[in-house]
Amino acid sequence: MVSLARTIRSIRRVGIKEWWHQMQYIGDAKSGRLVGTDQFGNRYFENLNPEEEIPGRHRWVDFAQHDYNATQVPPEWHSWISHIRKDPPTEDRVVQNLSPPWKTPWNENLTGTRGAFRTYNTTKPKYEAWQPKTAARA
Repeated sequence: MVSLARTIRSIRRVGIKEWWHQMQYIGDAKSGRLVGTDQFGNRYFENLNPEEEIPGRHRWVDFAQHDYNATQVPPEWHSWISHIRKDPPTEDRVVQNLSPPWKTPWNENLTGTRGAFRTYNTTKPKYEAWQPKTAARA
């Protein structure tokens, strides 16, 4: 439950504009340390104060796009948000050193959009659809 004191404290920390943005998108007013951003422009935050955040919900992402989904989070950031990794990718030397130079940039899942992959066939079909033949009446 959000108290009036917590709401006022959050408005003071993040400002009216950011507070309103958070209320519209995540439904809660949060304030924390900006940990980093990814190639999509998503911002990742963390608040380690146990009095302000529920344990397990102290890491969150602020999506750059209004029409967001979970596939817009790259794997290295997903592992940090899900508490698989302790350190964020910006501070974790293992993640930074293991990224191979041939690795392609992460693309979101485009299923349901115009950019979705669709298979196609270049061979002639084995059968043709039946077309009824109609004769003109006399």
